[in-house]
Formats: sequence, structure tokens, C-alpha cells
Amino acid sequence: MKSVVFMVVLHLVFFFIQTSECSLHASCKIDWSFGINCTTVNTKIVSQIKNWTSDENCKKYGGEKCLYTLISSTATEIKATHETPAHHYVDDLSFSFTTPSQGNCAVHGYSTSETWYAVLDDGTNYCNLHNLITGSSLDKAPGYKE
Repeated sequence: MKSVVFMVVLHLVFFFIQTSECSLHASCKIDWSFGINCTTVNTKIVSQIKNWTSDENCKKYGGEKCLYTLISSTATEIKATHETPAHHYVDDLSFSFTTPSQGNCAVHGYSTSETWYAVLDDGTNYCNLHNLITGSSLDKAPGYKE
């Protein structure tokens, strides 16, 4: 009987995960707005990802400003990964772009740990996204809001 109850609960948990936006492991969502066009924002984020691919940057800049990998880039979406320098965990990143009005850009960023058992990450997923914005100086762009 206990095994039947366990299987039902397990099934419900997996159903809940698949049908909701809730994540049971470490992740972060951030929405930004910029008073500049999305092409410029997109280009700056892609450039920053490419600038921080090397593990040499881990020593040069300290912290997590290294080991980014660009997976794909279109006008409306960027996909990348970030590997943590200390333990080599990999996080998946995405940025989606919309133009709410002429000359403005809205960006939705999402970072999630590939490691299924990662529940708490001490802000790593936030930093994965935030570091790219500050590294590319987009936090100084006109109309910047997080």
C-alpha cells in the first residue's frame, strides 16, 4: 500500500512540474526594459557572452565572469550556457526580446540549473544573467529598469 501511495504522489509531483512554470530546482527570471532598440541590446549581450568564454577570464575578472557559451542567437532570442568555475555545474540561459514601442526593448531573462538536484544556488542563476547586463554596460543604457 505504501508503494502505491508513493507512486501516486510521485506521479502528481511530475505532472505538476510538467504543467506549471514552477521549477523545483534553482532558477531565476528577470525582466528588463531599455530605452534603446532590441538589436543593440541583443548585440551587446551576444558580444559579452563571446568575451567571457575563456577560463582565463575567471582569474582576470574573478567570480563567475567566465565560461559562458553561446548556443544560438536570433533577433528575438539568445540561448547560452554558463559553467561555474569552481564545481563546473552548467546552467542554461535564455533571453527573449520584444519591442513594446518604437526605440524601446523589453527583455525576459531566464537561467536554470541543468543539475536536477540543485535547489539553492546562492544567487548563481541571478548572477549568470545580471553579470552579462552589467558587463556589457546595458545597466547604464537610457531607460534601463530591472
